[in-house]
Amino acid sequence: MMGDWPIPTKLPLVGGHEGAGVVVAKGDLVTDLEIGDHAGIKWLNGSCLACSFCMQADEPLCPKALLSGYTVDGSFQQYAIAKAAHVARIPKEIDLEAVAPVLCAGITVYKGLKESGARPGQWVAVVGAGGGLGSMAVQYARAMGLHVIGIDGGEEKGASVKKLGASAYVDFMTSKNLVEEVKAATPDGTGPHAVLLLAVSEKPFQQATEYVRSRGSVICIGLPANAYLKAPVFDTVLRMITIKGSYVGNRQDTQEALDFFQRGLVSVPYKTVGLSQLQEVYDMMHEGKIVGRYVVDTSK
Repeated sequence: MMGDWPIPTKLPLVGGHEGAGVVVAKGDLVTDLEIGDHAGIKWLNGSCLACSFCMQADEPLCPKALLSGYTVDGSFQQYAIAKAAHVARIPKEIDLEAVAPVLCAGITVYKGLKESGARPGQWVAVVGAGGGLGSMAVQYARAMGLHVIGIDGGEEKGASVKKLGASAYVDFMTSKNLVEEVKAATPDGTGPHAVLLLAVSEKPFQQATEYVRSRGSVICIGLPANAYLKAPVFDTVLRMITIKGSYVGNRQDTQEALDFFQRGLVSVPYKTVGLSQLQEVYDMMHEGKIVGRYVVDTSK
């Protein structure tokens, strides 16, 4: 929306990349979806399926990838188009409003947790834990057997994060020493095994290597505009810290993320609004006033 990403977009543009709905039409070559089936439109609208990345299940890295609500029109409309090979297959018993946030936020944080290498019983810090992605990351991490340290700002977000199952919450707005508080939240005081960076400001990306434990991993997911990563080389080498980016998941990650939701291991705190209220939601998001997710009903 802000136009601050270094990738060209299409204009005019219909936004939205978490769309859940009912199949009302299909192409002649589509054989594995039927009219009336439930399907989801993800950030990855389509890919070539033939390049080296697609062949290795890294289709989000496809040089010809189509991006919903960015390079092709997205889901903020009553009727939306998507490539059959890439739509999420949603079981009919799942509520479409409730599952919509899984189609990007859920898949993205689930993929990030997989990329972190954190194992059941270990600790993960989620930066931005009270936001749309963070609220889901806390739940996926708990469902995967991990202990969660939520990092965000404000008492309301803290209460939400603890309610979702976080073992600890660190408020960056009131913390006198965030690095030491995050370390102290772990049983041995050496910090979490992994850090999921979901923040949209640069500072958390610079702090993470200071409190992640030795041989830990820092997973970058949030995309603050014009931001850079910075970490001391000496400390990174001697403590064997891994810093990596994690993009959206592939088709298998999508179905795994949906399975967690279907089994009731993940629930998304959300409010439903009409399409006419979309600008109001963006304004609230820009002001940092949203806890959880807002789901847009495109029929209103």
